[in-house]
Amino acid sequence: MGRGPSIEARKNAVDAQRGKIFTKIIREIGVAARAGGGDPAGNPRLRAAIDKGLSVNMSKDVIERAIKKATGELEGVEYEEIRYEGYAPGGVAVIVDCLTDNRVRTVADVRHAFGKFGGNLGTEGSVAFMFRKLGVLSFPAGSDEDRVTEAAIEAGAEDVVVYPEDGAIDVITTPEAFSAVRDAMAATGATPEIAEVTMRADNDIAVDGETAQQVVKLLRWLEDMDDVQSVYSNAQLGDEAYG
Repeated sequence: MGRGPSIEARKNAVDAQRGKIFTKIIREIGVAARAGGGDPAGNPRLRAAIDKGLSVNMSKDVIERAIKKATGELEGVEYEEIRYEGYAPGGVAVIVDCLTDNRVRTVADVRHAFGKFGGNLGTEGSVAFMFRKLGVLSFPAGSDEDRVTEAAIEAGAEDVVVYPEDGAIDVITTPEAFSAVRDAMAATGATPEIAEVTMRADNDIAVDGETAQQVVKLLRWLEDMDDVQSVYSNAQLGDEAYG
């Protein structure tokens, strides 16, 4: 058996991944600030992006610089929001949300990814109708169901989903109510493990075997692209897909 990667190599890999995450969040902060202003109190999208940055230990100086670039106080690059839609192997629907300063480069990279792993890039609207935009607050297995449910109802959540296989809980909100529900629940001590505004499919498609592995490869490849902010799919995947 060969030796594993050195400590330095592992550190470099972690630093590279951290750098990619920072880049994506900085772009999101910039676009949010440009669209809705630099005050997070009056710009829910900016506030959500800032919270995401703080959750990965991004410094306030970096966040403030990104906002100033977006609002014209400092010189910066303008990014365009683009959504691509397509199908992965097995008929799995995929949405790819991007922020880019070069539309030609980005569409070429996304199309290449779909083709590389047996999928097809579709036209605008070809799969988006299968998804809904939701706020989701996820609580891990073993959470106090009664406490979380009570806090969610009091906060004005839309729904509470308890997964019987392990007891994990998702609190569902509208995108508009997400921040208010999250803050109200946190004030009662019900702090989620993950909280985000995301896209969820109305119906999932189960795939397995080599097809599932190809789907995972495609999704990971897309998520790793610099211009890609978020990737959503309706794939229902088992643990073997990640082997």
